[in-house]
Amino acid sequence: MITNPLGIIALVLGAILLVPMVCRKIRIPSIVGFILVGIAVGPYGLDLLDSSTAIQTLGKVGMLYIMLQAGIEVDVNDFRQQRGHAMTFGFYSFIIPFALGVLTSLLLGYNWVTSALLGAMYGSHTLMTYPIVNRYGVQKNASVNIAIGGTMLTISLSLLVLALLRNQMTAISAHPSTWLIFGKMALAIMLITLVFPWLSQRFFKRWSDPTSGFLIVMTMMVVSALLADWSGLEGILGAFICGVSLNRFVPNLSPVMQRINFVGNNLFVPLFLLGVGMMIDISLLWEGWTTIIIAIVMVATKLVSKWSAAWLAQKSFGLQPEERQLMFGLTHATAAGTLAIVTIGYETGIFDAEILNAAVIMILALCTSSSFVTEYAAKQLALQEEARLEADKIDDAWLVMSVGEEKMSELKELSELSELHAPELANESDWTEALKQIHSQRKATIVYHPTQPLNTINRILVAVPRYAEKEHDFISCFGLVRRLSSQVGAKVVFYTNDETQFALQAFCRRKGKYLRASYREMENWEDSLMLAKQMRPDDMIVLINARPSTPSYNPLFEQVPNMLDKFFAEHSYMLVYPEQETGNAIPDLLSGDATQASKTWSIVSAIKRFVLRILEKIQQA
Repeated sequence: MITNPLGIIALVLGAILLVPMVCRKIRIPSIVGFILVGIAVGPYGLDLLDSSTAIQTLGKVGMLYIMLQAGIEVDVNDFRQQRGHAMTFGFYSFIIPFALGVLTSLLLGYNWVTSALLGAMYGSHTLMTYPIVNRYGVQKNASVNIAIGGTMLTISLSLLVLALLRNQMTAISAHPSTWLIFGKMALAIMLITLVFPWLSQRFFKRWSDPTSGFLIVMTMMVVSALLADWSGLEGILGAFICGVSLNRFVPNLSPVMQRINFVGNNLFVPLFLLGVGMMIDISLLWEGWTTIIIAIVMVATKLVSKWSAAWLAQKSFGLQPEERQLMFGLTHATAAGTLAIVTIGYETGIFDAEILNAAVIMILALCTSSSFVTEYAAKQLALQEEARLEADKIDDAWLVMSVGEEKMSELKELSELSELHAPELANESDWTEALKQIHSQRKATIVYHPTQPLNTINRILVAVPRYAEKEHDFISCFGLVRRLSSQVGAKVVFYTNDETQFALQAFCRRKGKYLRASYREMENWEDSLMLAKQMRPDDMIVLINARPSTPSYNPLFEQVPNMLDKFFAEHSYMLVYPEQETGNAIPDLLSGDATQASKTWSIVSAIKRFVLRILEKIQQA
């Protein structure tokens, strides 16, 4: 056994470096490779490493990181839209394994308490293969959001069953302790979801450098896990809730997220997987048939029940077969939750040594199978998404500028979070020069005035003039707002007239590009000043403007710079000019992948044109 600290560090870092390379060569998921290496170097293999406190601690952080990453990267808009699906799938994913697990356990001769706890173990799962989803870039897929939301429910229900059974076995009075459990859970969740976001927003306003942001996020993660453990929940659930709470403060393309991904994927997760491998004793396979039979029943029960839940979700929600496979791959892996349930069950006497050993073998089998299933499904969905993006790609040329003080770093951040393709960045000394440049060209233009970091914005107030939906490039301006809202997690409020609002509602419901927004009436551009009275400290205003000789142009647009300097100087704002058409026919912006709302709008517009033609003929007669 290696006892020299430098030798241990060298071996671990060498494994982290070489395992992904070797796995790519032999075409197996790196998750499997790390677990196998952990088995080889651990106390039940070559005995090169001991399960030291340091490795266990960093491995625990790795599991917390996986859940934090899942919470941070979930698309909040899509998640809200699909929360009903997520809760339904979570119910499927718990109740089916629980019922089948109780049945198989009773058939094996276990009593009702043991069978119920085994059912809870089957119901829980761990998003161990989420890094694979992240690597293929399909974390925004609807099936992933549904699986992540369902995970929160399954873990909660499994741990609740564990807590109730543990109280019963330790002879604690049921009623006071049950109320105490729920009270502590509620307090922990309130602290994580209400206090932590409040603290994070004030921190990011004062210290916006990426290193400090990384440290505050990781601190919040660990404290959330500690609170969850204290309340009777598992730490991984606390980390996930923390990720969802901090979602809008850590955009996926921000420097803070880049640091979180780098440290987590290259250190914490590999150490966690090595630690899982070091716990597995392969020699158990040769100690007797009882452990092997129990392990086979466990694996079969888990696979059948989780696949059934994914299949039922596919039929209920109309998902593709690849999305069903991805949900199955994500939700049948197990590690932290199972280990918690098995360990506590063994300590309280509910489980015997044979169940403990069989559960460890089950973890190895399910981690391996879930890696292959998730890798295949994620790859297929990534190929489909790439083909769709290529068919729907819009290579707009954007000019992003600031006026007055140079803000190049802020302009770059805005461009990255808005996913603008190779924008031109510029700074003009005053509005006169800025307007000259804007009117001298036709490309889409943003004038950006930042007063606070984008990840601290709570609401985006968008003033849209009449006939803006008829602009040649309005869809790109809408996409700009949608992507920015998705990245920073800010709510969107549109101020516009009824006809334009109808078009915006159709855009917001487009499949795969959903935007959760609210609407306020603004019949005339003169009413845009009312935004100044309704703005809150952490709001940002977006004014959709237009150049002369375009459908939505209003002479009052020339007064916008003075209005911004006078009424909105203390707030972040964007002045957006759509690309001006060059003589081509105006496209039907609501065609293609628009939903039924856009078709309805088209029908109403056709009826309106028909009635107007009839009125004209009556007048002529």
